[in-house]
Amino acid sequence: MKVQNAKLWRCKICGDPYIGAAPPSRCPFCGAYEKFMVEAREWKETFDVELNEKDLENARHALEVEISNAQFYFCAAKKSNDEEAKQLFKALGKVEAEHASVWKKILKMEKVEIPEYDKCSAETMDNLKESHEREERAIKFYREAAKASENPRVKQIFGAFVQVETDHLKLSEERMK
Repeated sequence: MKVQNAKLWRCKICGDPYIGAAPPSRCPFCGAYEKFMVEAREWKETFDVELNEKDLENARHALEVEISNAQFYFCAAKKSNDEEAKQLFKALGKVEAEHASVWKKILKMEKVEIPEYDKCSAETMDNLKESHEREERAIKFYREAAKASENPRVKQIFGAFVQVETDHLKLSEERMK
């Protein structure tokens, strides 16, 4: 068995590092596609970007969306009546919390709290339906925000999150059949 040397990779969307012989197909933290994973020494992206008024407004709204979605998913992970659904919602909550962290960095905030939330259902199907609605709204907003942005970095993040949220949408669709 040939042993491959590990490398340090970094996600161009969330900035988090990953150790592996090859880049993962998705960032294990924010879910960004493999094309955003680069060797850490090549990472030149920054979160210190100038935001015009529209980008600032959209980044603030994106932060609210991600906090709200993380709250919902963590609640659903606790309350759902199905073990697989609990794990799905837990994973989705972590990704949404990471997305909130990206917007926190863009907005130059110290930290982001994900307050407790208990307005989800114990019924998996109800939570899947709400998940689907939340992801559809997020995708629509992110597409519009990406289109409206004049900042290449902000546009890149919104575009990457459209892809990730679309994956989330497909996960709920598969389970609602």
